[in-house]
Amino acid sequence: MKYLSVTHKETGKIIGKRIGFANSLLSRIFGLMFKADLGEMDGLMIQPCNSIHTFFMRFSIDVVFLSANGEIIKILRSMKPWRMSWMYFRAVKTLELRGGALPFDIQEGSHLEVSYV
Repeated sequence: MKYLSVTHKETGKIIGKRIGFANSLLSRIFGLMFKADLGEMDGLMIQPCNSIHTFFMRFSIDVVFLSANGEIIKILRSMKPWRMSWMYFRAVKTLELRGGALPFDIQEGSHLEVSYV
């Protein structure tokens, strides 16, 4: 699996140094389903993706929907298992983090910078 590093562009705050990257059909379908936790990862970036569900998940996640240029379109904090998000048409990728891991000073409209590790 490829790993990414994600940084908040405006503050330089590191969101995750070891973000998994799900860009194949199977990795996008399964994502974090059936996992007890994130394991060695800080989160998971799914691309392309503009909506998610938490069916068959065992823990809550923070969800960040991003545009092509890294603008935060929508943040869903501590999304519980067995829920579905709306579809955010401007979003092309989604970042999933442990529930409560996304700092509260990061808001919609700001930008995340993604780079390969």
